[in-house]
Amino acid sequence: QVQLVESGGGQVQAGGSLRLSCAASRGTLTNYALGWFRQAPGKEREIVARISSSGSNTNYADSVKGRFTISRDNAKNTVYLEMNSLKPEDTAVYYCAAGGPNSYYSGFYSSWGQGTQVTVSS
Repeated sequence: QVQLVESGGGQVQAGGSLRLSCAASRGTLTNYALGWFRQAPGKEREIVARISSSGSNTNYADSVKGRFTISRDNAKNTVYLEMNSLKPEDTAVYYCAAGGPNSYYSGFYSSWGQGTQVTVSS
C-alpha cells in the first residue's frame, strides 16, 4: 500500500488561497485514483475532489466547484488541491486518499494520509 503525506494546510482569511499537496512517501501514485476529502468538527467526512488514475477525469463537490482544482504530477508522485476564494465553511481537516483505478467510480479508497488542518477566518 502506498503511504501518503499531506502538507500545505494553515490559517487564511476568507477570500484567500491555499494549495495542499499530498506526496507518496512510499510507493508510486502512477496507477492510483486519488481523492481529497475533508471533515469538519461534528460533521461527516465528505469528498471534495477526485481525479482518475490517468488524470483525464476530475470531479468536484458542488460546494467547491469553480473554486478548487485537483491535479496530479506523476513525475513528482504528488497530488495537489488548489483552493481559491476560501470561505469559513471550508474549515476542516483535509485528507488525501488513494485507491485502484476503479476507486474513482466506487468511492472506495484504500490508503489515507494523516490529514492537514485548514482554517478560514471571516
